Amino acid sequence: MPALAVSEEVAAALAAGSPIVALESTIIAHGLPRPRNLDAAREFESMLRGAGVTPATIAILDGVPRIGLDDEGLRRIADEDLAKASVRDLPIVQARGSSAATTVAATSHLASLVGIRVFATGGLGGVHRGASDTFDESADLTTLASTPITVVSAGVKSVLDIGATLERLETLSIPVVGFGTTTFPRFWVRESAFTLDWSVDAATDVAALMRAQDALGNRQGIVVANPVPADQAWDAEEHDRVLSQAFADADAARVTGKAVTPFLLLRIVELSAGRSLEVNLDLARNNVRVAGEIATAWAAGA
Repeated sequence: MPALAVSEEVAAALAAGSPIVALESTIIAHGLPRPRNLDAAREFESMLRGAGVTPATIAILDGVPRIGLDDEGLRRIADEDLAKASVRDLPIVQARGSSAATTVAATSHLASLVGIRVFATGGLGGVHRGASDTFDESADLTTLASTPITVVSAGVKSVLDIGATLERLETLSIPVVGFGTTTFPRFWVRESAFTLDWSVDAATDVAALMRAQDALGNRQGIVVANPVPADQAWDAEEHDRVLSQAFADADAARVTGKAVTPFLLLRIVELSAGRSLEVNLDLARNNVRVAGEIATAWAAGA
């Protein structure tokens, strides 16, 4: 069984030094409902190809980590009931010959192994609320502390402790820059209560930051905080009301551990009558677009 398989399209782009953007499979397998998830997977890839960028959707299929999927691979991650694999799970899934969608952490790790430097996702994982008691923190953070990849996201998921997540990113020496903003975005909402120390205005600025990071010998990733466009953002007051209700429902149902975030996200979709789903798709599209621009600037040596 091969350690990993790189698609012909991605291998050709790597050999040519042309722009590539990694895409995670968890957002397709677990973050979006069927059949919208398959449409979204195809749309994200189409957006990149239309901009002259090679998409590299990443997943584990039949025990093989795959960097770049064909349409059948996209269909499988959208239609099959896949496990969700972080970095620690990769060898287990591979040894068992099973299939799994990859998280931000696992996608970053696998993409970096083959030299892909830019990754688009929806929202980054982070420190969960109440983590001082539960120690519940996403492996996304510790993986980015040692993985040289630039992740474009709309901040972190709103259900997390944003302040604690930013503190951990600082402790782990992971640069965070706002893309056209000095305020850290709150996933479905453009702004949070947290101001960023640094911001950039263009993809070429991010590429320059990546080169400076390499020149210093730093191995951390870079988080590009890209807010959802203003005309597509969710109203903050409605968002907060729905979020509070979702947390109350989770407490009432005694949901704990790894089940909390999926429960909350599904409940938020229900309580918002699908509004959160549409914003989720809009912010993901925006992140894919910006990641494509950064990958192009990186490949051009800008």
